[in-house]
Amino acid sequence: MSTLRRSLVAAAALMAAGLSVPALASGDWPTVKPITLIVPFSAGGNVDTTARLIGQKLGERLKQPVVIDNVPGAGGVLGVSKAVKASADGYTLLMGFDGPISIAQLVNSAVKYDAEKDLTPVGLVTIAPVVAVARPGLPAHNLNELIALARSKPGSLTYATSGVGTMLHLAMEVLQERAKIKLVHVPYRGGAQITSDVMGGQVDIGMLTTTSATPMIQQKKLEGLGVTSAKRIDAIAGVPTFGETPELKGFDLNTWTGLFVPAKTPQAVVTRLATELDAVLKMPDVRKRLEDGGATPGTGTPASFTQFLKKEKVGYAQIVKSAGIQAE
Repeated sequence: MSTLRRSLVAAAALMAAGLSVPALASGDWPTVKPITLIVPFSAGGNVDTTARLIGQKLGERLKQPVVIDNVPGAGGVLGVSKAVKASADGYTLLMGFDGPISIAQLVNSAVKYDAEKDLTPVGLVTIAPVVAVARPGLPAHNLNELIALARSKPGSLTYATSGVGTMLHLAMEVLQERAKIKLVHVPYRGGAQITSDVMGGQVDIGMLTTTSATPMIQQKKLEGLGVTSAKRIDAIAGVPTFGETPELKGFDLNTWTGLFVPAKTPQAVVTRLATELDAVLKMPDVRKRLEDGGATPGTGTPASFTQFLKKEKVGYAQIVKSAGIQAE
C-alpha cells in the first residue's frame, strides 16, 4: 500500500471514530493557498487600513499572500458572521474590533453568533481612544464648556457616531450619565460622513477615531473637545482627556482591533499566527504607522487577549444596561 493510501485510510479511520484529523501540523501551514483576512468594514476606514498593514507584513513572514476581504454592513456584524462560518483550516482570519465582537450581542438580539464560542482570539492588534470634535462655531471649546452648554439647552445638542451600540456611542452615554446632561444621538454608517457633516454644521459634535480626527484637528478644520483615553495623545496634545473634566474623572474607554480565527482552528496554527503577529507589531515601521494614527500597538498572547476581551465585555455590559441601549 502506498504512503498516500495509508494516510488516507488512517484519516478515514479517525473520522469514523469521531476524532479530528490533525491535518495542519505547524510545519504544514500555510502551504496550500492564499490566506483571506476578513475586514468587517469598508475599504479606507481605520479597521481596514490597520488590516492591510498587518496583512501585508504577516504575508511576508508566512511567505503566503494575505488577501483582504472587505465585508461591511450592520456595524461589522456581517463580516464577523462570515468569519464564524468559515472553515477552521487556518486560511481565514478576521480583523475584529469592539463593536461586532463584544458589544453587538449585548444590544441586538438578532445577532446569531457568539464571539466567545465561535471565534478563537489570536492577538490584540491596536488600542486607540476616540476623539470628540465640535462643529465650527459651536460655543464650546472643551468638555467643561460643552457640559455647561448642554445643561442650558437640554436635548438640543446633537452628536454623531458610527452607529447604535458602538464604543463611540457607549462613550457618549457614559458622559451624559455622569454629567447629567441630555444630548441627541445621530447614528451614521462611517467616519467619513460624520466628519463631513460636523464640518458642515449638520451635527454639533462628532465622535471619531484618532485616525480620522487627528488630521482634521491639526489642520484646524475641527476643534477637539476631548479624547477618551486616560492620557493625552501626543499628535494632538492640546486636546484634553475626558478624565480632566471633574464629572468624568477616571474616564478611560478605547476602541481596539484584534486578530481572530474561526473556533476549532488547530492550536499549532493559532500559536504560529500569534508568534508572527507579535513579531509584526514589534517592527519599527509598523509601530510608527500605528502610533502616527493615534493607536497603541498591541502586545501579549492569545491567553492575555482572551482575558482582555472578557474584561472589556463586562464593562460594555454595564454601560449598555445602565443606558438601556438597544439596536433600532
